[in-house]
Amino acid sequence: MRILRVAQEGYAAAHAAVRRTNLQDNPQAEAIVRDIIADVRARGDAALLELSRRFDAPNLTALEVPRTLWLEAEAQIPTELREAVLTAAGNITQFHEKQKRTGWMDTRSGCIVGQLVRPLDRVGVYAPGGTAVYPSTVLMTAVPARVAGVPEIVLCTPARHDGTVHPLVLYAAQVAGVQRVFAVGGAQAIAALAFGTQTIPAVDKIVGPGNIYVNLAKKLLWGITDMDMLAGPSEVCVVADDAANPVFVAMDLLTQAEHDTEAAAFLITPSESLAARVQDAIERQLSLLSRREILRQSLNNNGVILITTSLEQALDLANICAPEHLSLMVRDPLSVLGRVRNAGAILLGEYTPQTLGDYLAGPSHTLPTSGTARFASPLHVDTFLKKSSIIYYTREALGTVAPLLETFARAEGFDAHATAVTARQTTGN
Repeated sequence: MRILRVAQEGYAAAHAAVRRTNLQDNPQAEAIVRDIIADVRARGDAALLELSRRFDAPNLTALEVPRTLWLEAEAQIPTELREAVLTAAGNITQFHEKQKRTGWMDTRSGCIVGQLVRPLDRVGVYAPGGTAVYPSTVLMTAVPARVAGVPEIVLCTPARHDGTVHPLVLYAAQVAGVQRVFAVGGAQAIAALAFGTQTIPAVDKIVGPGNIYVNLAKKLLWGITDMDMLAGPSEVCVVADDAANPVFVAMDLLTQAEHDTEAAAFLITPSESLAARVQDAIERQLSLLSRREILRQSLNNNGVILITTSLEQALDLANICAPEHLSLMVRDPLSVLGRVRNAGAILLGEYTPQTLGDYLAGPSHTLPTSGTARFASPLHVDTFLKKSSIIYYTREALGTVAPLLETFARAEGFDAHATAVTARQTTGN
């Protein structure tokens, strides 16, 4: 990991070091995705089968995974692993139940204003494949949708090389309340969910993380359907003081860096001694971890240790970073929580590893990345709700504001707007 000392290199250099590049700005990849989207829109299932055979499973014969295979998958999951999935689903459900909301109405003299809250009709979940398996993504996206009251949830995930979907993903889908699973991945899955094909239904919203091709497809198809966010490569920022355990800090940096070579890891600390001990701990751990090559590349390309002049400066830089995961490994994390403005998930103290947030604690791990926590929130129940405004006025109530309405409308040059009010005052019942 690169070391940057703020006192020597300056605050501007530190600011630049913690700001992530938007990885979706890639014209070559975008051209590929545009072609895939056009192909899926034109040919539907035929395009999906051809693309899936090219990228994932050479002998894929069917897009939808039959229910019989869901049941067979459950039998293949060890008891302890089933218990972990069920515990996670229970915690995710409990957390998101507290976010549920209902409509409301405010009645005044002769008028009613309010809000109607309704769940989306159909949601598509995307769970990545590739170098790992992600049942947690299924739980963290589909369970909040179910809690929100979405009546139909469908899942797209890449087939394995043999044409099957991993049994753990199928079991997670069953537990989370997914109705249908399709063995389709990549940009083609996003296009299928947006437009609908002969087999895959069009959805009102697509949620779930993916690679650059998935994110570009979400970006290009927003408006055809809604999207949750452009969830890019994983990232972590650890703010630590000299009392932090260097092994715990090292492991939390490695936890997110092992996702892929584009993941980012930041350690921001006023302690030069801690930084050195964390570097040593990382080297010791790397030799023990199976994804060490991915980790080394990730840390070499996107890993930074910033030595600050104070803990306050470290927290300021963390807010500029606006990370997906922010870990506060300081003596009294609750005392500095109020200084945090921008973060997807905030993990407090040495005994709250990111692994908890990724799997079991309850909040969704689908979080804003690449600095978008400055304005975006984690996936939550409201992600799956739509709201309609309610307005009702009697003739008398309209009359009390008619002059103001007419004045406003004519000031903007809209005579029909003004006349629509005047007509209601001059015409009898």
